[in-house]
Amino acid sequence: MENRQVVLLHGLARTSRSMRPMEKYLIKNGFTVFNINYPSRKKPIEELSEWVRDKLKEELGEHPSVQWDFVTHSMGGIILRQIMKTHPLTNLGRVVMLGPPNLGSEVVDRLCHFKLLKQLNGPACLQLGTEEKGFIQNLGKVEFDLGVIAGNRSINPLLSLLLPGEDDGKVTVERTKIEGMNDFRIVPYSHSFFMSKKKVQELVQSFLKTGFFLTIDK
Repeated sequence: MENRQVVLLHGLARTSRSMRPMEKYLIKNGFTVFNINYPSRKKPIEELSEWVRDKLKEELGEHPSVQWDFVTHSMGGIILRQIMKTHPLTNLGRVVMLGPPNLGSEVVDRLCHFKLLKQLNGPACLQLGTEEKGFIQNLGKVEFDLGVIAGNRSINPLLSLLLPGEDDGKVTVERTKIEGMNDFRIVPYSHSFFMSKKKVQELVQSFLKTGFFLTIDK
């Protein structure tokens, strides 16, 4: 779409390949897409956010006339919130977050301190907990056009035992919410599979076009 660029940000321990189904769908429907790959397991969120912002400026430039929309998965949403807190994007448009741990995850509280998981997931994992004075809680409310999509199906019943209420296997529905969001939807999918689901893709497209999730009953 003219003067608009959609940036895709994958989650922790994933790559841009995980966002490929969303990328293909958006391109097919007329969007210009940049699917960024960042080293999610190598650095803390503060450094990852700087890395991503620098990469965006390098690849896309920063022209006031070109709006940057974002579709993020999981920790990708936290990366964007950190960018907007420390080095705000003046040309930010609309944002859709898929399964974001906006208020942290109890899974992180219970498991990410184990040595093996720390080694597998890196320093950013430890920043995604629910502590009252933790990293995420200091990011504050959002002040941009945001739609959040949460899942309420899990394919990992063991992890779901750590999560109170509805969850997607990694994050509870309630902890995806954030003050300032414009719209919110719950879909019957698990954390890792939002990007490949047609219903989610259609909801993303509707928010990018209108600023709201249009009702899709399928």
